[in-house]
Amino acid sequence: MPVNPADSPVLGALYGTDAMRAAMGERAFLAGMLAVEAALARAQARLGIVPAAAAEAIAAAADVDRLDLPALAAATRNTGYPVVGLVRQLSALAGAEAGRWTHWGATTQDIMDTAVVLQVRDGLGLIEAELEAVIAGLARLARAHRGTVMAGRTHLQHALPVTFGYKAAVWLSPLLTMRERLVQLRPRVERLQFGGAAGTLASLGEQGLAVQAALAEELGLAVPDIPWHVARDGLAEAVSFLGLVTGALSKLATDVILLMQTEVAEVAEPHQEGRGGSSTMPQKRNPISCEYIIAQARGVHALVPQMLAAMAQDQERGTGPWQAEPLAVGQAFLLAHGALACARVIAEGLVVDPARMRRNLESTGGLIMAEAVMMGLAPVMGRGEAHHVVNHACDLALAEGVPLAEALLRDPQVADKLPREQVERLTDPSRYLGAAEAFVDRVLARV
Repeated sequence: MPVNPADSPVLGALYGTDAMRAAMGERAFLAGMLAVEAALARAQARLGIVPAAAAEAIAAAADVDRLDLPALAAATRNTGYPVVGLVRQLSALAGAEAGRWTHWGATTQDIMDTAVVLQVRDGLGLIEAELEAVIAGLARLARAHRGTVMAGRTHLQHALPVTFGYKAAVWLSPLLTMRERLVQLRPRVERLQFGGAAGTLASLGEQGLAVQAALAEELGLAVPDIPWHVARDGLAEAVSFLGLVTGALSKLATDVILLMQTEVAEVAEPHQEGRGGSSTMPQKRNPISCEYIIAQARGVHALVPQMLAAMAQDQERGTGPWQAEPLAVGQAFLLAHGALACARVIAEGLVVDPARMRRNLESTGGLIMAEAVMMGLAPVMGRGEAHHVVNHACDLALAEGVPLAEALLRDPQVADKLPREQVERLTDPSRYLGAAEAFVDRVLARV
């Protein structure tokens, strides 16, 4: 039975996605190793190293459904790696004559690492597709609410007016950068691993580089400048990238959770019958998608240091760090894709309440406009004195529960210098948005 909830039949519905489980699971890994062995035989047949008939037989036998998994597990337990047992079975399935050409000139780590790269390539494809969907949803929110005025909050307190479109654009911008990072990342990660026993391809003599190039072509992978058996930056970067993606998503989720509080109620996750409900409180609609974005993000973030630590490989073949990577790579991809899937639900279906935003904005009687008033008074009485006057007016407004405009007009220094209409304009939130809408346009231009 699975130990990790993300891999379990029941709790797995809350973490990750079935698509990523298929891409990063053990079956895909075994199929990837067989694909590498078959591609190696084909590449070597093209170069005249392996008989063409043998390559055909090896490729035909490289079927994951034909593997004896209990026997493979026993062999793996004995040797510490699955490749020896897998090659033994593949050789037997290909037949005695063809089987002797299996795994020609390769080493265990060549097959395993390249199989992982094939999985990562598929995994990044899934990440990219879900990321694009989240980007599209957030772009629609930013565009639709470019001018929807709401309270901006710092330290969880009203600060200055912003627009909800601005807030959505703040969520969106890092994800657009993630899209750029992903394009830059893939060539550094989707690289063949093929170096033989110590990374020099000595077993293939003068044909080593030719085999490497032909194998890379067969698999559609880049040829690295040098085998990376003990240079693990590519896979470490991939998982670190997932950490950045989920970090950006956790910002979005945290904001939505806070905006969904009953006392705030400015947005809500899309509702469906029973989702986010309570076993005892029928009124509850909990921010369930946000909660699982944050949970899965923390799971990914816990795995990033594991991958970075695994870069400390000793000599030409690591004794332990490499074996720690499988505990992190697949799980990081699974949780990151799950977080993106939850974020997509929010991006595509978030319920926005502009009227509630307006009521909350006005709930302090204009106090959120204190800076605007200060800046409006500063040319008349100097910045220092303006700060003092507005500070006093804010204290009065809070003490007596009157609007800021009224408190200001009680002060002769203000009433003598500014007419009521100008004070009211200074306390209008829609007139103090700065470049908020321009920033939204800049972000949307990147989409």
